[in-house]
Amino acid sequence: MASTTPIDTPPASPVARERARPKTGRAGDKIFLGLSRGSGILLLVIMASIAVFLTYRAALAVSKNEGNFLTTFDWNPAGDPPVFGIAVLLFGTIVSSIIAMAIAVPVAVGIALFISHYAPRKLAAPLAYVVDLLAAVPSIVYGIWGALFLVPYLEGLNLWLDQFFGWTYLFEKTEVGVARSLFTVGILLAIMILPIVTSVSREVFLQVPKMNEEAALALGATRWEVIRLSVLPFGRSGVISASMLGLGRALGETMAVATVLSPSFVISGHLLNPGGGTFAQNIAAKFDEADAFGRDALIASGLVLFILTLLVNGAARLIIARRKEYSGANA
Repeated sequence: MASTTPIDTPPASPVARERARPKTGRAGDKIFLGLSRGSGILLLVIMASIAVFLTYRAALAVSKNEGNFLTTFDWNPAGDPPVFGIAVLLFGTIVSSIIAMAIAVPVAVGIALFISHYAPRKLAAPLAYVVDLLAAVPSIVYGIWGALFLVPYLEGLNLWLDQFFGWTYLFEKTEVGVARSLFTVGILLAIMILPIVTSVSREVFLQVPKMNEEAALALGATRWEVIRLSVLPFGRSGVISASMLGLGRALGETMAVATVLSPSFVISGHLLNPGGGTFAQNIAAKFDEADAFGRDALIASGLVLFILTLLVNGAARLIIARRKEYSGANA
């Protein structure tokens, strides 16, 4: 009986495979391509329309402003002549966001590492749930908690910082008053962005290939060395992305800051002194009482916040793209 040997047929070319596909499948691909491309174009159109609207309304206000929009400390668009500037708002927004990031990011990375690599599974699951639940708390709830609980209890911390670190100028308290300062705002923003940074960082750390960790352990590395050599380098781009998400919320937070901060148009390097202001807080506080020109002035400050957010996100993308190992291209 003659034996038959299978004949190896060459693989079909992509063109042949495409022709062999049913017409319904090709039509579905075209529909999906059109929808996805249209969604991307729609997003660009929305962003462009927002930029055009903000720029147009801001130009109307800045053209009639008698002060320097970038350096004036006062905000009086209803005056005769109108004088307003964003110097205090820009300073307060950047300073409070820096404080929030300096506090939140290290703590969030530590919590994420504990949940993903140290905590027992029975503890990690409910702890991760609690962290995710904190991200869903409305900002006004944080604001009320900050005004009624955080502000009174920070008085002792402010006095301690003034006593032992007042020589740094930043923590020197020169004015008497409750702790409604940029430092308090920074702490509250850190608490608010902590769940976001923690959740994203935790998910990134859980994606680290187990073979990398097991190989490091097989070579005699300790748990910390495994994290330092395998986990953190792999998740660096994710931590940067998570930090930018948190920074975006810190830059644009409105109600919580408006509830806690005692606004004033004075720039002070003493972080513990009450006063200061941010873009979002100023817009929320003055929008209802402003006339048409005053709203244009507020929109002009919103344009600066819009540009600042774009610059922050662009800088984050540049940081990730400068080194291939950050981008995850080699993962």
